[in-house]
Amino acid sequence: MTTLAPPPAPTREGATRHRAAPPAARGRVRRLFTGAPEDPRWARPALWAVLVLATALYAWNMSSVTGNTFYNAAVYSGTRSWKAFFFGALDAGSFITVDKPPFALWVMGLSARVFGYGTWQLALPMVAVGVGSVALLYRMVKRDFGATAATIAALALTLTPITVAINRDTNPDPVLVLLMLLGAAALMKAVRTGRAMPLVWSGVAIGFAFNTKMMQAYVVLPAFFLVYLWAARASLGRRVRNLAVGTVALVVSSAWWMVVVDLIPASSRPYIGGSTDNTVWDLVIGYNGFGRIFGASSSVGSAGNGASFGGEAGLYRMFNSVMGGQISWLIPFALIALIAGLVLRGRAPRTDAKRAALLLWGGWFVLHYLTFALAEGAFHPYYVTAMAPGIAALAGIGAVTLYRAFTEGSAVKWAWVLPAAVAASTVWAVVLLNRVSGSGTLYTVAEVVAGVAGAVAVIGLLLGRFTRRRRLTWLAGLAAVVALLAGPAAYSVSAATTASSNGTNPTAGPNTGGGMGGGGGMGGGGQRPSGTSSEQGQAEQGQVEQGATEQGETGDAQPGEAPSGTAPGGSSEAASGTAGGGGGGGGTQVSSEMITYLEKNQDGATWLVAVATDQTASSIILESGEPVISMGGWSGSDDAMTLAKLKSLVKSGKLHYIVVGDSGQGSTSSEISAWVKKNGTAVSDYSGLYRLDASDVG
Repeated sequence: MTTLAPPPAPTREGATRHRAAPPAARGRVRRLFTGAPEDPRWARPALWAVLVLATALYAWNMSSVTGNTFYNAAVYSGTRSWKAFFFGALDAGSFITVDKPPFALWVMGLSARVFGYGTWQLALPMVAVGVGSVALLYRMVKRDFGATAATIAALALTLTPITVAINRDTNPDPVLVLLMLLGAAALMKAVRTGRAMPLVWSGVAIGFAFNTKMMQAYVVLPAFFLVYLWAARASLGRRVRNLAVGTVALVVSSAWWMVVVDLIPASSRPYIGGSTDNTVWDLVIGYNGFGRIFGASSSVGSAGNGASFGGEAGLYRMFNSVMGGQISWLIPFALIALIAGLVLRGRAPRTDAKRAALLLWGGWFVLHYLTFALAEGAFHPYYVTAMAPGIAALAGIGAVTLYRAFTEGSAVKWAWVLPAAVAASTVWAVVLLNRVSGSGTLYTVAEVVAGVAGAVAVIGLLLGRFTRRRRLTWLAGLAAVVALLAGPAAYSVSAATTASSNGTNPTAGPNTGGGMGGGGGMGGGGQRPSGTSSEQGQAEQGQVEQGATEQGETGDAQPGEAPSGTAPGGSSEAASGTAGGGGGGGGTQVSSEMITYLEKNQDGATWLVAVATDQTASSIILESGEPVISMGGWSGSDDAMTLAKLKSLVKSGKLHYIVVGDSGQGSTSSEISAWVKKNGTAVSDYSGLYRLDASDVG
């Protein structure tokens, strides 16, 4: 019989070796700060510098960030109720949801539950996902095009003005961008390996993006499918099968929340804000779907009819006075880089990774550009932050690709492409900065820097090429980077240091006017941009004035405590809106004094008061910390409140107060207004406020 000898007792030397970190682990930690051995020595420090810059821009004076009070109220309500958290309800009583799926609210809500509800607690996750997007873009571009291209791409994304503005806000778009980038990273892994599992993860990431902003997450899907079908390292049959598997993962991860919510009886869940039939499906295909593109929605009749904070729909939209400074700085360079890059890779094998990356980022850019430029529904400038990764990636890839073709190519034609691309974007930067040259020294200086650096870059490139002086060419390339990023940097600094740059409709840089706006939109919410007329600042439905609710501030209240808040400009009004029964009303004002009265006389009711719209309700929620019913959703035209439902709430003692205006919008609101005025008791000190008790219900 064979027996095993006991293992030798460990020596002190062996024990020491056992406790020491394995060489592989030490190497990974070291590479985190120094980069891979094959990387240039400057690469990792440069990446860290870009990430520090991104963090500084996105988090500067974070405690002053107001954010979107509409979403802030929903996050606060989610800290008071797990039911409200799951459904994305505006109020802790879960009467109505916001008009978007709740994933971004969950991200902010978890932060608020861990750290307590407050300004920086909501902003922190957005800063984190914004910086994460920069790091992920760097990693993706570096894999195929090297550290120089990746650094330029990361810097370009960091300094995209609208990206700085939205990453300092509480709209869901930063979460959307990170999830789309995760989907793209998984897709490229699937292309390189030919395996199905990365496609599954790509589908899951886009599915979670769908549960952040619904159909906007699908804009990139045509590019994803094309790139995998064309370039993946697998037979055609296997590629098709893998795509089918990935599509199943996409559908399941997209639809699970919608299916669960729609299967729950309507009496046991909130009304789906923005829908016409109280289903998430209607919200997907209507208000947040085709209505955004075609200007008509199955859910709210019309999604803006062309009304837009970003100017008129058309191919020129990204270059107009509103949008140009937000996103268009590098578009000329990116477009030239995309075309030239595809030409240079023209004879590469089908599975060429560089061409696949160009197709991915080019498709990302072109699909978003066409969608946003031609969308006839309600449109906000911050939507286009989703286009920024494509532009930034093409800028980084193009800088390296065109530079190599410029310095190494034998054909004379390539001697002109890089200078032409630099000149085109430099001229456009000067035009953009000249538009706002009277807005401050910062923009005047940026205009001079961009113009001078651009001229130096173009002349230096040409001289370097024809005199064969590589050092001169390299310095000219550096000057080109300065020229192309001087303008975006100026706008980004403005976005990071100007408190008014965030809110319901965040933008960067000086006000340039223009742009009719609609409430709700892909991101929910709307506000009047400075420089527009009062008519242009009205919401798309019900003509609801936004001015008094667009910038309400919140304090650092803990979950369960009322967050502090004031109306814009420090006035005592918590909200000013048209509050009619289920629709627009007669201009009733909801003041802090009224809120104090309601709190003293709530008498155990679940909801403090019922008002017409989300804007008014969210401001009262943030000031009082109590649930408030929004009877008509964002625009006041949702059928969330019916007379039968109102009577039931009053009879059960869950609601005592309702604010109605002098006129209603639609038969339901007129019916409710008439019944309330007939049966309720008017509170004489506050116009439009009525008290209702069980005895008032016949």
